[in-house]
Amino acid sequence: MNKTESITTEKKTHIKNDLYLRALRGEIVDRPPVWMMRQAGRYLPEFMAIKEKFDFFTRCQTPELASEITVQPIRRFGMDAAILFSDILVIPQAMGVDVEMRANIGPFVPNPIRTKSQVKDIQIPETKEALGYVMDAIKITKELLNDEIPLIGFAGSPWTILCYMVQGQGSKTFDLAKEFCFTETEAAHNLLQKITDTTIDYLKEKVIAGADAIQIFDSWGGLLSPTDYNIFSWPYINQIVQAIKPLGPVTVFGKGCWFALNEMSKSGASALGVDWTCSPKNARYLSGGNITLQGNFDPARLLSPPEMIKNMVHQMIDEFGKDKYIVNLGHGILPNIPIDHAKAFIDAVKSYPNS
Repeated sequence: MNKTESITTEKKTHIKNDLYLRALRGEIVDRPPVWMMRQAGRYLPEFMAIKEKFDFFTRCQTPELASEITVQPIRRFGMDAAILFSDILVIPQAMGVDVEMRANIGPFVPNPIRTKSQVKDIQIPETKEALGYVMDAIKITKELLNDEIPLIGFAGSPWTILCYMVQGQGSKTFDLAKEFCFTETEAAHNLLQKITDTTIDYLKEKVIAGADAIQIFDSWGGLLSPTDYNIFSWPYINQIVQAIKPLGPVTVFGKGCWFALNEMSKSGASALGVDWTCSPKNARYLSGGNITLQGNFDPARLLSPPEMIKNMVHQMIDEFGKDKYIVNLGHGILPNIPIDHAKAFIDAVKSYPNS
């Protein structure tokens, strides 16, 4: 019996506010649910207080800290879903690749993967052990949430993880990652498959630990051409979707990947994320009009006056339609967003359709 078959299918404890899960199922709702990517973090003063005491990966690797950070925005704003505070780069760490978080640089890999022999040496870990601290954080967070709202677990797409592992740090182009894929294609696919296998096992463990839904972030998918996306990114994301969807709803968010929405819609994913460069009308058209969509408020627009935010959010809901829709940003919230502007965004959804 494989892990998928061994996961129990018993109904989970009833969640009091299940609006997010209902939207993922495509049910008729009075208003769409709302949460914000990166809602647990850097724009909140209570998060910054913890940041001053603990470095980034200590926060990720200490279940009590990760769970506290996860629920901070829920206490303040009352979103319809929580997303576990963690990072996509815990996957390469578990695979034996050193990843640091350096000031003014961000993610940094001291010894990036550039050769076939390096790829061969990378092992697929036992994620239950290597990433047990994430599972512990899920369990603690579920207790803190007390079944009020669902908890989202997440992972990066294999392509996006490869970008960091090969490039060695963030980049506007990830040219070295592309070069590796185009010149060492076999090794690149081997690495992508190892990341995929690790991610599938990781996400299954998250569901076992209590995650109510899963989101896959393809942050750098839009840097690939549509042809290369179908070679180096989508096939691996699709493997993950096929493995996880029997266990719970899966959302795929590819930044800049509007060209892939139609193919993504055929995967059995419960929802697709959309960034702010794709209009609601085009997103509905490209995705076939039958799948739940999530997005796509420009994060920088949260710098607009609160009353304007409210009006823009209501217009966005009108354009997407209230059903089969989850209100979110088109990418993660920025660190310089005023607290009352974030509140205006959440409250605007909660007040819909009333003005």
